[in-house]
Amino acid sequence: MPSSDAPVAAVIDIGSNSIKILVATREAEGAIVSLKHHTIDARISAGISQAVPRLSEDGMARGLSAIRDLLALAAPFTPTTTVLVATSAVRDAANGPEFRQRVLDATGHTIRILTGDEEADLIGRGLTCDPALTHLQNFYVFDLGGGSLECLAFRDRRIEQEMSLKLGCVRLTEKFIPDPAASLQSDACTALALHVRDTIKSAGFRFNLPPGAEAVFTGGTMTSVRLIKAALHGARLEDTPATVSVATLHDLLDEIGPLTLDARKQIPGMPAARADVFPAALVTVVTLAEFGLFDRFHHSLYNLRWGLAASALAAS
Repeated sequence: MPSSDAPVAAVIDIGSNSIKILVATREAEGAIVSLKHHTIDARISAGISQAVPRLSEDGMARGLSAIRDLLALAAPFTPTTTVLVATSAVRDAANGPEFRQRVLDATGHTIRILTGDEEADLIGRGLTCDPALTHLQNFYVFDLGGGSLECLAFRDRRIEQEMSLKLGCVRLTEKFIPDPAASLQSDACTALALHVRDTIKSAGFRFNLPPGAEAVFTGGTMTSVRLIKAALHGARLEDTPATVSVATLHDLLDEIGPLTLDARKQIPGMPAARADVFPAALVTVVTLAEFGLFDRFHHSLYNLRWGLAASALAAS
């Protein structure tokens, strides 16, 4: 158990689709443990696929409101360190600096805008906090957000490759799906899949780890898949297997593809705020699996926020 005087880190991750907090501390033996976590779907990234992305007034207002609410959730834990970071949506927006200034003026906290490489590296550090992955030596890690897809390869538990690709589900929905409220059309699905495959190929990410290397997935898409599976069986997410087969993803895509947005929102377990981008997210994950020759993914809830917490607590 953590001691009463153990340092406490509050980490707020300002993502394209959602804004999340992790309040964590360090146990005496060094393990990082969560004291509080929460997610607010703010979708600050509308328009991210434009040639010159800009955060809308509504998006910035939603983002600032979410940040204030999350800081209030952290306050009872009296954090010794509070870290705010932003990823693809703010990083790519022409008016990202304006949003940072608004948050600083309103809260007194400065947002650190992570580069793609920094984001990937911190996701990798977060994954090493997952006790369920301690047995893995060679493995891939993928994190799909609203604005980007982070890809990493670990060899002997050290990062060998890391890159951030502009393949987030909000970005791809805006670019390839003319009407997210309608059913997924086959031509849009094909164009999106080809774009994902071509982007991964041209980026030069190599699937060259030894045979048997696991593929680990983090992020809201796989969480949503497990929530839907859990609801089907009347269970909690924690009670569902952490391993998700690619066949399951194919079946789910076949099920939700023909549905309208309203019908998707009625699926038990489906997070309503993600229902519009969920088809593009599934196409992206399935295409990645086919390109990398994976037949399953291990879902981990340890991610960017855990990496930031570990870094902050190490410096405490």
